[in-house]
Amino acid sequence: MDYFIYFLLILMSYLYGSIPFALVIGKLFYHTDIRNQGSGNLGGTNAGRVLGKTAGIVVIILDASKCSLSIFIARIIAESFSLDPNIIYLCAMACVIGHCYPIFAGFKGGKAVSVAIGYALMVNFWAGIGGLTIFFITLKITKYVSLSSVLGSSSVLLASPWLGLPPIGIVANVVIIGLLIYKHKENLIRIKEGTERKITWM
Repeated sequence: MDYFIYFLLILMSYLYGSIPFALVIGKLFYHTDIRNQGSGNLGGTNAGRVLGKTAGIVVIILDASKCSLSIFIARIIAESFSLDPNIIYLCAMACVIGHCYPIFAGFKGGKAVSVAIGYALMVNFWAGIGGLTIFFITLKITKYVSLSSVLGSSSVLLASPWLGLPPIGIVANVVIIGLLIYKHKENLIRIKEGTERKITWM
């Protein structure tokens, strides 16, 4: 019975992570498929670029809620059924994988930035705040969202040994942040080549 509940929680997390909020909002309110515009990415940055700042902020918040809600539900159910509380880390990984490779959008999703923020804030609030601080400082200096995302998330990964996480929590950090960096590999190449787009609003 316990393993069946674990399976359902992990599956639920993947499916919720797979909801392409950028695509839904674009089509529902703007009659636009953002996969065909901008970078084509189903994330908050491209949603903001194509649909406007308000839409971008809404997508970021909804995407961040994916890991937050998945972890919250997993914690409640784990406590209610006396399950291993570390199930939250497996759910978080499933949620991020769902966001990056969503079954509802042809397995082509976002780059894990917003969901990683939600994950970090839920697992260790101060680590999340630290990562966000580095993100915004880097963004202010370089104007590159991609580089800011990589450095901000990497700071959380480097801090893992001092966050009091269980081994599976450290594994989750490696998987989630490793996936985020992997999804940004083309952006990092463009930064090196000097062709990556910079933001203009900061």
